[in-house]
Amino acid sequence: MSNYTAPVEDMGFVLREVVELEKLCSETGLDTSTIDIIDTVLDAAGKLAKEEIEPINKPGDLEGLKINSTGEVTTATGFKEAYRHYVEGGWGSLQFDTKYGGQGVPFVVAASVQEMWHSANMSWGLCPLLTQGAVEAITHNASDELKQLYLPKLISGEWSGTMNLTEGDAGTDVGALKTRATPEKDHYLIRGQKIYVTWGEHDMTENIVHLVLARLPNTPQGVKGISLFLVPKILVNDDGSLGEANDLKALSLEDKIGIHACPTCVMSYGDKTGAIGYLVGEENKGIQCMFTMMNNARLTVGLQGVSVSERAYQQALSFCNERVQGVAPGHKEAGPIIRHPDVRRMLANMKSIAEASRALTYTACAEVDFTGGDLPTDDLDQHKRRLGLLTPIVKGWCTETAQEVASLSLQCHGGMGYIEETGIAQIVRDARILPIYEGTNGIQAMDLVVRKIIGDKGLAINELIVDMRKSLSSLLPGSPLLSSQIDRFKGSVDDLEKTVSLLLKHSTNRKFSGSVAFDVLMMTSTITAAWKMFVSVERAKLALESNKVSSEFFDDKTTTAQYFIDSILPRYVSHFMAINSADTGGQ
Repeated sequence: MSNYTAPVEDMGFVLREVVELEKLCSETGLDTSTIDIIDTVLDAAGKLAKEEIEPINKPGDLEGLKINSTGEVTTATGFKEAYRHYVEGGWGSLQFDTKYGGQGVPFVVAASVQEMWHSANMSWGLCPLLTQGAVEAITHNASDELKQLYLPKLISGEWSGTMNLTEGDAGTDVGALKTRATPEKDHYLIRGQKIYVTWGEHDMTENIVHLVLARLPNTPQGVKGISLFLVPKILVNDDGSLGEANDLKALSLEDKIGIHACPTCVMSYGDKTGAIGYLVGEENKGIQCMFTMMNNARLTVGLQGVSVSERAYQQALSFCNERVQGVAPGHKEAGPIIRHPDVRRMLANMKSIAEASRALTYTACAEVDFTGGDLPTDDLDQHKRRLGLLTPIVKGWCTETAQEVASLSLQCHGGMGYIEETGIAQIVRDARILPIYEGTNGIQAMDLVVRKIIGDKGLAINELIVDMRKSLSSLLPGSPLLSSQIDRFKGSVDDLEKTVSLLLKHSTNRKFSGSVAFDVLMMTSTITAAWKMFVSVERAKLALESNKVSSEFFDDKTTTAQYFIDSILPRYVSHFMAINSADTGGQ
């Protein structure tokens, strides 16, 4: 089984040349000194991922977790130590406000670091992922008092955070939840149970801050009557010190297909006197507040898809270079299976999808930075639209393709891939949750079609199409792409525009929208990912001419981009045909 090595060269290239980090910092007012330390940050994070977080991945999967009769959870060997080094290194504070102890680094840079955590060990990486989301929700919605009391410790990583949405009868239909909140002086008493609470209880931090959706007395039914509450595991005194234990506990741990070292808890609140909680945002506005956290999490779940694809590709590449089996065409003796054309096809699929998903995801993460910048109103609104549009695309496409890449990696291993010893089976198991949580990909598809395309009458998607055509019109002389590849991409953009027109034509027909939504998601995502590969190879040419990348890197990027446009982009056609079949009554 290969060890993970962070692809820092490609990460740095995407940050500098594709995302254009220097321009981003200049326009948003973020610290431009970040650009000078990118290599240092990526190298240091890669070292932590490789040397401390990845080595506990497989052992953690085998060891799992323990919960005692009082609800205390013990994590797998080495998890606490790796987390302590993560905190000591200041990794949890990268992108957050310096007012609360953050470092003010662009979110897109923090995302590149997070990609490493999830490639190395997805179970472990989910703890800081949920904490980051909790910080976002509190930062944008909580009172100044709660921010002062909770943000510094959450940002440092000394405390961790969770989200509590799901109940036994309230999954996707969050409005059906039964957890109750009762006003009590300056706080609320929370009573109820939540399931699927990721890192809901553990021993890696001294306190856990739960964000819990609950219903106040005499409130409207459905999501309109839900509020959000901050419920700490240990109550916090006014001076920031820890006080008494709150009335909450983990009842059990879910027995899952994968992420075995990640405690997914059934949580109980208020079995005795009621768990003390504090309102975040306004009463009955809990869903809006929680979406701050969920939208952030949707991007980072898409980022996990990138992580899985990269790790699965690396493992397959290592195995295929070492595994000797059969005589490949053009050879006279047995050799490594990477010589076989079909194996090379699988590896090319994996590599091109991993790099395209990285470029796509980092582009979306950069939009988070733009939306937080002091920009002219029109520019700010456009960035907000672009972020809203790209979020379901990143979450949906990158997690769907991660399943494919993980499966292909197992296939490259042959029968040995089906044996746990090689480690690829764990990656396949761990990856399977990605299209499900933070809103299934069917929900992402409906969000894209109903809210992001039809909802704004095609404004955001047509802005995206305009930018794609600008890339086509500004091709460099002697483009590394063949004319047939350029024409193929141009045709896909034309078909995307036709699809948008079709959706707007049927804008009031929700049955039609629902029947084609997933195809629209996959079509739009594939074309958008191809656009980022198109941009990547053009930027790589410029970078080569200015000695920013090596000729080897440029050649590799060109080959990968060409393969994506030749072999992955054409997949959009099947989705395009399915959408048009639905329009003519084929569904």
